[in-house]
Amino acid sequence: MNEKQGLSWSASLFCELRTMSTESPSSVRKVVVHLRATGDAPILKQSKFKIAGTDKFAKVIDFLRRQLHRETLFVYVNSAFSPNPDELVIDLFNNFGFDGKLVVNYACSMAWG
Repeated sequence: MNEKQGLSWSASLFCELRTMSTESPSSVRKVVVHLRATGDAPILKQSKFKIAGTDKFAKVIDFLRRQLHRETLFVYVNSAFSPNPDELVIDLFNNFGFDGKLVVNYACSMAWG
């Protein structure tokens, strides 16, 4: 790569980073979260919700606790693992989402190890 190509690449990277940092809050990517009851957990009347991708998974957990009126809750992604509450919803969606949604299973007692 010659010097001219290196400068144009650097300039385009700078513009891309600047665009990312100046995005308005209204342009934040929303993620569809499909909440599925597991085991003895009560079924929610509405099972699909949209949440900002920049929100942490803890917000999903807190929402479920309020809806179900339970302090103890077991939450899993794709019936497989329990993510760290500090994970960003968009990261979970990008890595484990399918069909345009992130499937979150919830239970009142431990469902999967």
